[in-house]
Amino acid sequence: MKTAKIPATNQQFLIGKIVCLARNYAEHAKELGNETPAAPVLFMKPASSVIGDGDAVRIPPYSQECHYEVELAVLIGKQARNVTADIALEYVVGYGVAIDMTLRDVQNQLKAKGLPWEIAKGFDTACPLSDFVPASAVADPNALKLKLAINGEMRQNGTSSDMINRIPQIIAHISAIFTLEPGDVILTGTPAGVGQVRAGDVMTAEILSVGRLTIPVS
Repeated sequence: MKTAKIPATNQQFLIGKIVCLARNYAEHAKELGNETPAAPVLFMKPASSVIGDGDAVRIPPYSQECHYEVELAVLIGKQARNVTADIALEYVVGYGVAIDMTLRDVQNQLKAKGLPWEIAKGFDTACPLSDFVPASAVADPNALKLKLAINGEMRQNGTSSDMINRIPQIIAHISAIFTLEPGDVILTGTPAGVGQVRAGDVMTAEILSVGRLTIPVS
């Protein structure tokens, strides 16, 4: 079973749902040719897709185009159902760094057919995830620098202030649809600059004051 750890407080949570936002940064939506959505666009990853710092992403043989997407991860610490935005951050216990790995060719093929595209997002190793820092250690989750480099070359360099839907609104929206439980993780979207990785590459993802991930690709 996969766990989310907050080393500073010695807390561990069994990872449950991983709820992800698509198109939550306008420039990223634009670079993929997508319209900016009127409401949050949600999809899911299974807990089995999680790997940790130093573990390898394994590109499935049915894909020729695997993309990286650095994201701020939000760890839920208590049950949240129909939570209002003004108190939503009270349900957050920690923040971490995630890379939303995406099989872009598979996703595009499925979208063109009007089919769900979870298999492009939820394959084994599709969710590199760091340990978490306590929520109290992050003064403003909407003012964080997100960076990702491939083999030392910077590819993504953005800020969470550019989110279309911010964390309180995200939690309120999700919790109105289904209950969030302790150990659930929310991936909040990615800034512009996404691109392809290949076997042999090494990804380095960092969110200042939150954490860092080094992930090889095989």
